[in-house]
Order: sequence, then C-alpha cells, then structure tokens
Amino acid sequence: MAFGKNIRTWFEGAWHEGDVAVMRAADHGIWQGSSVFDGARWFEGVAPDLEAHCTRVNRSAEALMITPTMDPATMVEIVREGLKGFAPGAAVYIRPMYWAINGSELGVAPAPGATGFAISLEEVPMPAPEATTTLTTTQFRRPVLADNVCNAKAGCLYPNNARMLVEAQRKGFGNALVQDAMGNVAESATANVFIVKDGTVFTPIANGTFLSGITRARHIANLRAEGIAVQEAVLTLADVRAADEVFLSGNFAKVTPVLAFEDVAYAHGPMTRRIREMYWDFAHSRRA
Repeated sequence: MAFGKNIRTWFEGAWHEGDVAVMRAADHGIWQGSSVFDGARWFEGVAPDLEAHCTRVNRSAEALMITPTMDPATMVEIVREGLKGFAPGAAVYIRPMYWAINGSELGVAPAPGATGFAISLEEVPMPAPEATTTLTTTQFRRPVLADNVCNAKAGCLYPNNARMLVEAQRKGFGNALVQDAMGNVAESATANVFIVKDGTVFTPIANGTFLSGITRARHIANLRAEGIAVQEAVLTLADVRAADEVFLSGNFAKVTPVLAFEDVAYAHGPMTRRIREMYWDFAHSRRA
C-alpha cells in the first residue's frame, strides 16, 4: 500500500494514472525477493541528482543478478515526462524499480534477461525545515557483503531496517542508530548519519555494510566546496554521544536534525542549518 497520494505509474511503455499492478504471483521478484529500487525527489520544481539515482538502480540490479533494461538517460526522460502530471508546487517521491521475472533451473537464482521495470511517482510532502528526530540503539545490526547484498538498494534488505525502526519507536524514539558487525556506527534505520564536533563534520566511512548515499555524497561535496572540514571516519556510539550536533542525511528529507541520542541532547545547531541551506542552494542551481 502506498504511503502518499496522487500516484502515477510507468509500466510497459506508458504512463498510467494510479497505483497500477505490475507484478504477478509467480514472478521471481515476489517469492524470491529479487527486487531493487531507487528514490529521488522532485520538489520546488527541481529534481537534484536524478540521473545519479537512475544510474544507481542499474548497479543495484546487477548486484542482485537482475539484467538492467533501461539506460539512465532514458529513465530521466520518462520521469520528467511523468512529472508533468503533477501540480508545479507538488513534492514527489520518484522510484524506478526492477525485479526478476523468471527463476533459473532450481528457481532460486534470477534468470538473466527476464526483467520487469516500472517507475512509481508518488506525491509525498517534503518534511518541514524544522522537523527533527531522536535516536536510540537497536539490537539489530547491518549485515556485511558476505551474507547480504549491501551493495544494492534492494527490497530484501528493508525488513531488517523495519525491525530496527519499530524497536526504536517502541522505546519512544524516532529512529535507530545502527551499528555494523564490528560495533561501530553505520547509519540510522532509514538514512546516513553525520555528526559535528568542534567545527568539523564527521560521517561513518563507507565500509560496505551500508549504502553510501547519493545525498550523503552531495553534502560532503558541498561542505568541501565551502572549505568546511569533513571527514569519513570510524565512529563509535561514544563519538555520537560527545558530538555538538547530529543530523541524518537521506533522499527523502535531505537533512533531518537529531535532538537527542537517548539521554544526550543536542541543539539544532548552526552547522546543520548551514548544510541544509547549501543543499537547497545546490538543488536550485540545477533547475532545468
């Protein structure tokens, strides 16, 4: 079930109004979990890094042994055509997706060259600039590449994220701060994480246990372009507790200030506010 409204679906060469059914009961993607997607945003008339998201969905498909069938530039053209069906001021969640249709001889591996593709455009408001969250720890951890497809934005990874998030919310917090297999900080249940300490911005180094996000990379580039020190590093829970500011970074909200990690409180500080301003400046500088 969708979580927004006003949905448009591109499937089998055409745009359709509504949340159109695209998979069948025997499709490999349904019963074997071979599905990938990506998420971009259209808001205030801009769709920053749209081509990068379309490029990544192809890489995700290849990681799951699904044959990509659309080049990123074509995806971008299709998305931009579909966005014409929304009001100019609408905020839209853009999801290109692949799934395997047929299985191989034993049914477990996806058969090459048999791929489903669709794009879902769903009207979902951008969170307000002052929307914040809180964090707690979780008993669940990020997997490693040896036991799961951490190098893809794969649907089969999200049940693990979901139980992290539900656990945190049952404890009265907004999100979970998740550790990797070594016990170091990886990300939150839904987005990458940054901390600020003594004027320097830190984020967990991409070690293959979590998806190093496109928006995460954009923040790093924006910071360095302004001469602000940013470091990818091994971070512990103690580092987060000692931070001056903490924020989450993801495509859905771009920047989400964190006001508390369990019993430690943070200000919605000046660096977090500046990073959001830099992102919006970048996004509008790319207006088509």
